[in-house]
Amino acid sequence: MDPKRPLRPGFGPAVPAQTARPGFPGGAGQRPGQGAAPGAGASFSVAARRASSLNETFDQLNRDIRLLQIEFEKFFNGALPIPPEEMRNRIQLQIRTLRNLKQVSTLDAFRLGDIEARFNSYNELFNRRVRDREEGRHQSAGRVAAAEARRHDPQKGITFGGSFDPEAVEALYNGLASRPGDGPKFDLDSFEKYLTRQVAALRDKTGCEEVQFRLAEEDGKLKLKVRPIPRAGS
Repeated sequence: MDPKRPLRPGFGPAVPAQTARPGFPGGAGQRPGQGAAPGAGASFSVAARRASSLNETFDQLNRDIRLLQIEFEKFFNGALPIPPEEMRNRIQLQIRTLRNLKQVSTLDAFRLGDIEARFNSYNELFNRRVRDREEGRHQSAGRVAAAEARRHDPQKGITFGGSFDPEAVEALYNGLASRPGDGPKFDLDSFEKYLTRQVAALRDKTGCEEVQFRLAEEDGKLKLKVRPIPRAGS
């Protein structure tokens, strides 16, 4: 055949057909994963989003239960005219709703059970204290303060260093909330963040290791005092 002569239609070298490669159902041009079920990735994404949403819900429930405890302490100390029943009922309803969820992982079920047990323990304590209050057997504010002082005494001073004891933060917060009109205007989490900023600023400024906070009365008002604790030997 003359290589310069044009080919007639229908003639010419045959093009070899592509053959399927082992393990690739769609043939040689298909890559791994192209034959996977179309909903597999979406199902994993939905499950991941649900797990993340549950974690956020559990974290918020823990914060709400902690705030409920503070609000009840404020009620028993006279800083609130009525108990925080609306908050308690809302938390109880949310726990019941989560308990009725289907297909919850073992880890999520364990965490929810721990939250529910803690809430029920506080709930039982609150109910007993409310009954005692209604029947005239509740502790006086002085005896409540004395019981708290055995752990942390806001009047004598509470010291914080690199870490924060949640009970110490709550004791300081309760001390501020014990007198109507002088209580903090923010919640417990915001108060802890405020203490963290104060401690960090004083440690950077003075080089101290610890910072003490105490409650003092000035001009008929309860105020929060702060002072750095010098390093040992300085």
